[in-house]
Amino acid sequence: MRTKFSYELTTLSDELAQMARLAHEATERATVALTDTDLAAAFEVFALEERLQAKHANCEDRSVILLALEAPVARDLRHVVTATGLADDLFGIGVALSRVADAVVRRHPQPVAPPHIIPLLSGMASATVELATAAAAAITSQPPSPDLAPTPRDRTVEHLHRQLLRVIADTSWDYGSAMAVDLALLAQQYERCAAHCGRIGRLIRFLHTGIPLSAQVDH
Repeated sequence: MRTKFSYELTTLSDELAQMARLAHEATERATVALTDTDLAAAFEVFALEERLQAKHANCEDRSVILLALEAPVARDLRHVVTATGLADDLFGIGVALSRVADAVVRRHPQPVAPPHIIPLLSGMASATVELATAAAAAITSQPPSPDLAPTPRDRTVEHLHRQLLRVIADTSWDYGSAMAVDLALLAQQYERCAAHCGRIGRLIRFLHTGIPLSAQVDH
């Protein structure tokens, strides 16, 4: 029974590593779609989200199998709980980026934003790629490394989001309320990606320390 448990746990870790790579790739392709108004890249993001959804379902099923095999010790239980949370967050990144890609498709062949807004969105996209890179590196290392994990202290996306909101709320905004709402929603998707990456870092620290996410302190 223990051998079966170890096998399923290793397979679950492999599934998570694949999800991390897919989520990272999605951040890169979404950046290309956004900055270059690239329709092909946008559709690649849709395809990556579908693959993430399938992997997410696999991880959920395997987690149930692991819990049903035997009463796991505390460390094993933390591993399964962490894996379930990681799968949720990696899939959440895919969902958020799919909405970014959808905005590109809807606006095509026009850019998703006026020229002076593109640098703000591009900055958010680049910061998200960096966070996803850290998340993938942390998850794919064996065992998952808290030293490589993204930190919730990174506020780059949040700061750029605030800048964007100030611009679209200014009285000099000449592009209409519909465009302003679309841009606010678009920026929100990147905030969600950053939040998922930050939670991934907390989950990996929980795996190693047992400290609940809500009790962790950012240094």
